[in-house]
Amino acid sequence: MIQISDITLRIAGRPLLEAASAVVPTGAKAGLVGRNGSGKTSLLRAMTGELDLEDGSITLPKDVRLGQVAQEAPGTEDSLIDIVLAADKERAELLTKAETETDSDMIARIHERLGDIDAYSGNARAASILSGLGFDNAAQQRPASSFSGGWRMRVALAAVLFSRPDILLLDEPTNYLDLEGTLWLENFISRYDGTVLIISHDRDLLNKAVNSILHLEQRHLVFYRGNYDSFAEQRSAKLELAQKAHAKQEARRKHMQAFVDRFRYKATKARQAQSRLKMLEKMQPIGLGIVESSAPIRFPAPEKLLASPIIRLEKTKAGYALDNPVLRNMDLRIDQDDRIALLGANGNGKSTFAKLLADRLEFVEGQITRAQHLKVAMFAQHQLDDLIADQTPIDHVRPLMKGAPEAKIRARVAQMGLDAGRMETKAKDLSGGEKARLLLGLIAFDGPHLLILDEPTNHLDIESRDALMLALNDFPGAVIVISHDRHLVETTADLLWLVKDGQVRNYDGDIEDYRAEVLTGKKPEPKSPPTEVTPEPRNSAEKRKLAAEKRKALAPLQKKIKETEASMAKLQKAIGQIDTKLASPELYADDTSESQQLAIKRAAAEKKLVELEEVWLEMSEEYETAISSG
Repeated sequence: MIQISDITLRIAGRPLLEAASAVVPTGAKAGLVGRNGSGKTSLLRAMTGELDLEDGSITLPKDVRLGQVAQEAPGTEDSLIDIVLAADKERAELLTKAETETDSDMIARIHERLGDIDAYSGNARAASILSGLGFDNAAQQRPASSFSGGWRMRVALAAVLFSRPDILLLDEPTNYLDLEGTLWLENFISRYDGTVLIISHDRDLLNKAVNSILHLEQRHLVFYRGNYDSFAEQRSAKLELAQKAHAKQEARRKHMQAFVDRFRYKATKARQAQSRLKMLEKMQPIGLGIVESSAPIRFPAPEKLLASPIIRLEKTKAGYALDNPVLRNMDLRIDQDDRIALLGANGNGKSTFAKLLADRLEFVEGQITRAQHLKVAMFAQHQLDDLIADQTPIDHVRPLMKGAPEAKIRARVAQMGLDAGRMETKAKDLSGGEKARLLLGLIAFDGPHLLILDEPTNHLDIESRDALMLALNDFPGAVIVISHDRHLVETTADLLWLVKDGQVRNYDGDIEDYRAEVLTGKKPEPKSPPTEVTPEPRNSAEKRKLAAEKRKALAPLQKKIKETEASMAKLQKAIGQIDTKLASPELYADDTSESQQLAIKRAAAEKKLVELEEVWLEMSEEYETAISSG
């Protein structure tokens, strides 16, 4: 059990936690969530003793073994498998003693302990963990120094997982993983025997792998049982109750204040007025809470959509060496309204394919035909380093709007989700999420026809990821996304393309099929819908009669579909109007209460819209099935 008691923690004088308390039960798998910069990583560092508490205490069970990923990735000449095996210090020490010990009783005790900790399966277990994180047998024998920083961080993660600590502390572990590694880690955590506390903004991981949520908000901690969706539902209900209680209290307060103002100086009512005044002074205000909404992200629409296909590949080969192409024999087309997610483990060529489409890499052989006037915008993580460190977001945008009034430039920066204070902050002092928003706004500034996003979510919190999802769904052009965030893939992509073995081809299945394939190594059996045998109409008159009966029977369903579509359109319009207000810097200048109210309204509208969309999809599927069956 992790007992957090009235802790206060400050960094450089800034309070992160104040009198915060919580209990994480033994064996819990808890997601530690909260806005970027709220203090989640600092809390983990306080648990390990790296940071001192100003007040309070964190109590852990006696002799508990804490495990966390090393801050510096291994870069030695040792092989990956040896680095991982060495992470279990007790096992390594016992194996060394077993080779040097001469006392037969001691040797027996050593081997008994080795059996207790399952030491003899260590090599197989270490190899399995490394394989799950993307290292094949040959890679496991290579020295760590031969890998890049991101791959070394995977080795550091493999090492801590192999050591099997009693309490496993993980801080955004999926930032170094592809979708395949993320799916494997999700499965690993869900089956882990010990206690897990994981900082993550990956909604699917928090839904599949954890059974509780520790929420850090307003410098306090609240523990919720259930996965992320359950937490969101519980918190929404809690906020709604707080809103009602606050409104009721405010009405009572106004009523008493009106009585005091009217009668406090009237002799016959002075005592009653004084009594109400004391009640007002003792009345503890009920907090509204904070709705963690995020400023919207917008991608400008292209001036004119192009005819499909916008890109056509014919027998195309691509790579970095003429005699060794990474991708071969590609026969593909991309249409102006395609939504494509690229699947495939890192190293198979997803980024190579993205660079080829963005015209950042020449093809080796074959042909690529691009639509005339095609504009392609590409986002990649390394481009964050291309931002000019000493320039503000306004400085970055101004050259793109030559001659524009300062107010218009500021409004454009605000549309990227950067408020008045952050738009005048130098890029080097922006958070990772703020840099990502700025870069997304810059690359799509001129309204591209095709958006290519390579791991866009690494620095975005859950609310910003939702804002990105909405922006992609509103964007009228084509989208290609590479992401380890399964929720983003599922909510934005209509097509899945698998990049594997030098090929790019359509994946015949959905993301759940792919998950099963990654975890089992076997392709799921194709799903075949049940077939119903219906007697054929005997003549054209009977066909017309059956068609008329079907139209009549489906008329009420069709009416409900249209009504639902109208309701969805109204909600989308309302959300758009709220987003416009939330994007205005003036909203945050004086009082934040209006922005909170708008955020609450937006959250409620968004929740209702999702519910309507689910109903609409069910009715539409029912309607289409009924139509096609005849």
